[in-house]
Amino acid sequence: MTTGSLAVYVHIPFCTMKCGYCDFNAYAGMDGLKDAYGAAMVAEVHKNAPLLAGRDVVSIGFGGGTPSEVPPAHIAAVIAAVREHAGPFQPAEITLEANPGTLDEPMLHGLREAGVTRISIGAQSFHAHELRFLDRIHTPRATSAAVELARRAGFEHIGLDLIYGLPGQSLDEWLASLNQAISLNPDHISCYALTVEDGTLLGRRVREGTVTPIDSDLAADMYEAATDRLGDAGFAHYEISNWSRAGGRSRHNVTYWTDGEYLAIGAGAHGYLAHGRYENIAHPRAYIEAVQANPGPRPALAATHSLSPQVQISDWMSLRLRMLDGFPVQAFEDRFGAGLPALLGPPLQELADAGVLEVGETVRLTRRGLLLHGEVSARILAHLEAAALPPVR
Repeated sequence: MTTGSLAVYVHIPFCTMKCGYCDFNAYAGMDGLKDAYGAAMVAEVHKNAPLLAGRDVVSIGFGGGTPSEVPPAHIAAVIAAVREHAGPFQPAEITLEANPGTLDEPMLHGLREAGVTRISIGAQSFHAHELRFLDRIHTPRATSAAVELARRAGFEHIGLDLIYGLPGQSLDEWLASLNQAISLNPDHISCYALTVEDGTLLGRRVREGTVTPIDSDLAADMYEAATDRLGDAGFAHYEISNWSRAGGRSRHNVTYWTDGEYLAIGAGAHGYLAHGRYENIAHPRAYIEAVQANPGPRPALAATHSLSPQVQISDWMSLRLRMLDGFPVQAFEDRFGAGLPALLGPPLQELADAGVLEVGETVRLTRRGLLLHGEVSARILAHLEAAALPPVR
């Protein structure tokens, strides 16, 4: 039986309307499936009992889609099922992503009573015209109201998500949204650059020429301005896109960034166990049928992904470098049983000479390097793929 800490990721794929920029596994117009889906999630947890036995479940994260689209009773049932099968069950965090347009007082009280300890509210912007561009169903006022209602419901940990780099957005407009978010006094703020993904409505509009992406230098200026403004407001920058007040870090997400294991529950959910990644069947109806028909564990498994030594090392470093603290060289050597300078000395020195990486007893991105994380990760992987590596532990 495997022991040690474990996080649980639960995917709820329902949305009132799918946003034009979203490439997540999300579906609108499936309200009739919600009860069957809730039952399937609980059944999947029970069938995954062998993977939970003896594990110290440190966090549960409900993502989507829009988890606040389903009744709190479904959330409570999943939490209770995990509690039933886990070893120690003293999670430091049970977090749920929410659209402010779906939150009201009964919903928030229900979530709090279900055991949710942290609510992450997808504000995205405090400008009505930007929300319309993003196909969001809520208004700026709805976000402010949701934060107040969450506090009344007893939530001590409230996060706000924002998006910058929208086509036509000015630096002043971005800072106005950021300042409004700060004024609501959350203990966590996430700032994500708008990305244009294939297969999305936004991607099609860009290809057709009806939308012009923002200048990359302006987007970088927005990120730098957010870093300064949030620092001035007392938020600690702990991950590339995330800032928190004392005690407000997303402990669930830190598991992802620090090579922690996590179990997948729900349609299209991804998991990471024994240094291998896997994913569940994506479509909600097919997922429900698979959970009903197949024995466990992992009754809705769609695919497993065995990672080469090169990818294991690259993924580990790329995720760790998202954290502002980076990683100790000794932690790398303990994980992989190999010396970091021997494997990656030349590219690390090149990146340090370019001013994007600090290399000593600890390896971390510089402030300039935070804007170039993707390029740094690609350079590391390219060097590793050119080398013949033995299996890693």
